[in-house]
Amino acid sequence: MILERDKDLKRLNTLGISAKASWYAAPGSVKEVIELLSDSRFTDIPKLVLGSGSNTLFSGDFNGLVVHPDIMEISIVDITESSLKLKVGAGVDWDRFVAYCVDRGWGGVENLSGIPGCVGAAPVQNIGAYGSEAKDTIVWVDYVDIVTSQERRVTAKECRFGYRESIFKQELKGKTIITFVTFELALDPVVNTSYADVQERLSSTESPTLYDIRKAIIDIRTAKLPDPAKIGNAGSFFKNPIVEESFAQGLKEGNPTLRLYPSSPGFVKIPAAWLIEQCGFKGVRELNVGVHQNHALVLLAYEGATGRELLEFAQKIKRTVKARFSIDIDMEVSVTASS
Repeated sequence: MILERDKDLKRLNTLGISAKASWYAAPGSVKEVIELLSDSRFTDIPKLVLGSGSNTLFSGDFNGLVVHPDIMEISIVDITESSLKLKVGAGVDWDRFVAYCVDRGWGGVENLSGIPGCVGAAPVQNIGAYGSEAKDTIVWVDYVDIVTSQERRVTAKECRFGYRESIFKQELKGKTIITFVTFELALDPVVNTSYADVQERLSSTESPTLYDIRKAIIDIRTAKLPDPAKIGNAGSFFKNPIVEESFAQGLKEGNPTLRLYPSSPGFVKIPAAWLIEQCGFKGVRELNVGVHQNHALVLLAYEGATGRELLEFAQKIKRTVKARFSIDIDMEVSVTASS
């Protein structure tokens, strides 16, 4: 097992923020996870689980143990005439997992192509894009309890998935190390082209395949979103707010370009990108941070940016949106403060 002291985390978060961890470990199996938690050196210090760092903002050094589950196994645990269950290690790169499924004709995750991160993070955030969410295919999640070092399993229902929400961000926040996620995938899949951008891309394709869907979505994402390898970013920085439909319709009357999306009964989702753009932040740069010129939901960390600088900029955007529209926009990115 990889175990390092004073680990530089700059290359381990897609924002490219400089921060150090007192300890860093990358256990490659459940056994190694349990051994790590049983090590007396780490009993009484803070612990942070870090996948690929694609949804993490370090506002300072982390004076504790950063754990990167590096479990890479993929195995079929059940198969029927119409579907199969696939158990996937938490350390597997998400998009490589999607490609693995598409290459084999297994449907269900293709609309989530191109999302950065590891498989272990998918149920935490209930990642979603282009008309699909992780909860649509997750069957159960295996984890190790950080306090007891015991292995546990929760079903998809017990995960209480919501929009960018799960039990891992509520009662179990900071208490688990996810080791495996099991998905149910279709052997005779029906493709999902419900999202407008996807429909437009595939308008000339008569019977789109899983591969066509994957390629279209990767092309869309590439055109809209910056490459973290070239400029620090965490993808969508804010969640799309959900508001009462009556309030949203009143807002739309004075703003005809506003598009509303269905949510739960009586509520709709408003694009946070639209709110931010209307407030004049799209393409703006302030010192070492800014907003992407093609997508107002993406905040950028230029070379030299600090986590605190980016956090203050994000809070400025939140305040401005609140003042103009009376709407709170919450950060999708998880902020890790100095311990």
